[in-house]
Amino acid sequence: MDQRALPHFQEELQTLQQRLLQMGGLAEERVRAAIACLVSGDVDGLDAIASGDEPVNELHIEVDRRCFQLLALYQPMAVDLRAIVAAVKINTDLERVGDLAVSIAEAARRYMLHPPVKQLIDIPRMGDIAQSMLRDALDAFVRRDTSMAQRVLDEDDTLDALKSQIFRELLTYMLKDAVAVEPAIDLILISRHLERIGDHATNIAEDVIFMVSARDVRHQASPLPDR
Repeated sequence: MDQRALPHFQEELQTLQQRLLQMGGLAEERVRAAIACLVSGDVDGLDAIASGDEPVNELHIEVDRRCFQLLALYQPMAVDLRAIVAAVKINTDLERVGDLAVSIAEAARRYMLHPPVKQLIDIPRMGDIAQSMLRDALDAFVRRDTSMAQRVLDEDDTLDALKSQIFRELLTYMLKDAVAVEPAIDLILISRHLERIGDHATNIAEDVIFMVSARDVRHQASPLPDR
């Protein structure tokens, strides 16, 4: 890269990171709001979430455009190239988190058509963990912090265990009472959507590790060795 273009490139890269953080904040807030509306029984709030995905989609298009412009105009190498490629992938993960927030709102809306199956404790806990993983993964991207990224990977097991616990508990309700089957299935779907949000946060964390250290840790169960 021409050294004269470097300051402008770094400025554009910073703007790209800011847009990704903005998109992540919107997606995270929609997930938080969907779970909060489920717990409080806010049908209007769920309807608004289910139909209000446009800001996330607009940022999705903008971030892709910025990434491709950076690649075309500056032809970056090494870590900067990996950062832009990671941004393209992270952008897709965040857009899908926005879609999952819509799916949570739709399932929650169906759930409210029936009498409550159980007290909602573990699902809000899953929501908190998934949101925290997403925040930490994006912070790790901006800071280029592989230790933080590894913590996100480690947290995924907790989310998976909660999803399995919720499934077993709701299966018991369904076996005892046929009336509980439909609403219980919607709660199982919500837990599955939250698990998928954790998976997207994990994808982001893996991209951070690759961006910083050029190590592909996908499909690896063990933590990174000290460097």
